[in-house]
Amino acid sequence: AVDPQAGVVEAEGMVTYEALVAACLAQGVMPAVVPQLKTITLGGAVAGVGIEATSHRHGLVHETIEALDALAADGTVVACTAANEHADLFFGFPNSYGTLGYALRVRARTLPVRPYVRIEHLAFERADALFAELERRLDARDADFIDATAFSPDRLFLTLGRFAETAPYTSDYGYERIYYRSIAERREDWLRVADFIWRWDTDWFWCSKNLFAQNPLVRRLYGRKRLGSRTYTRIMRWNSRVGLTRALDRLLGVHGESVIQDVDVPLARAGEFFEFYAGQIGIWPQWLCPIGPQANAARFSLYPMRAEWYVNFGFWDVIRTRAAHERGHFNRLIEEKVVALGGIKSLYSDSYFPQDEFWRLYGGETYRALKAKYDPGGAFPDLYAKCVLRH
Repeated sequence: AVDPQAGVVEAEGMVTYEALVAACLAQGVMPAVVPQLKTITLGGAVAGVGIEATSHRHGLVHETIEALDALAADGTVVACTAANEHADLFFGFPNSYGTLGYALRVRARTLPVRPYVRIEHLAFERADALFAELERRLDARDADFIDATAFSPDRLFLTLGRFAETAPYTSDYGYERIYYRSIAERREDWLRVADFIWRWDTDWFWCSKNLFAQNPLVRRLYGRKRLGSRTYTRIMRWNSRVGLTRALDRLLGVHGESVIQDVDVPLARAGEFFEFYAGQIGIWPQWLCPIGPQANAARFSLYPMRAEWYVNFGFWDVIRTRAAHERGHFNRLIEEKVVALGGIKSLYSDSYFPQDEFWRLYGGETYRALKAKYDPGGAFPDLYAKCVLRH
């Protein structure tokens, strides 16, 4: 149910954002924060952590939620809001990854849209200059959408998007043309609002290169309907099961470590993280997205953030080396640096935190109280076991 006047949408937790966005756009609105991939579900984005280029105004997905109904371990349905008797679960549900319950119904805020988005790409040769301009633009609140892309340490672009009622032309990045390449090629661009929302999905940001989908011939073989996160996810899950990439690495005599991470670092320390990343990790391109301070940021007990500007750094690839490293070597370097800079990282991918550090960062005392109240029998796995030990 979409209520444009009230600025809210209610939906089942398992609805995909592809369906949710379509229903909202038909009513002239969009969810306040739409994660980048069509296959992400609303409930999944609340139980995990979701972000996009409206996050400079609206925060993370869970910060746009007004209410949720959660299926508890004993089969009861718990209605949660920020002010009722289940406010503890409302603020503890984000980043719980299904270990406290499952979202059945979610009430989320929406924002009005216009038919088109005008995009402006600003080029920088130094990260400190980009972060300074980013801070200036954030303070000015002069764009509806803000994110950035680093192609290398000295080739960075800040992207500003603004709603528009009309457009002189529109670009199509859903088939033969690739959005992320256009960032460095164009100063200005125009997209239909739906195409802007899903600009990253066709190429899974830029990770479609690992599936040869950026080759023009292979791209045509995929076809428009099969280009996107749904197809790529199926292929990658198949590869994970059969171990094709691991076998190729062994054949080539290299050691590969999957480094798939989203980390949130205070804007004041973003330059330090970028310098570390360029020197120690060096996966390019890299996505950057600002997160605006929200009143209840510190109350979300399993993903606490301060009421200040953060920058999300997203990077997703494999680091291959001739030398062998201990398991999780590069991922652990990232975790240690993020913690040292006062940041926090999402748990959707590999994590290597020692248990005591993990619970210190992710609300251990509060989590234990929530677990005792809403899952006393341990029907659901423990958060550390699920997200770090992976069982």
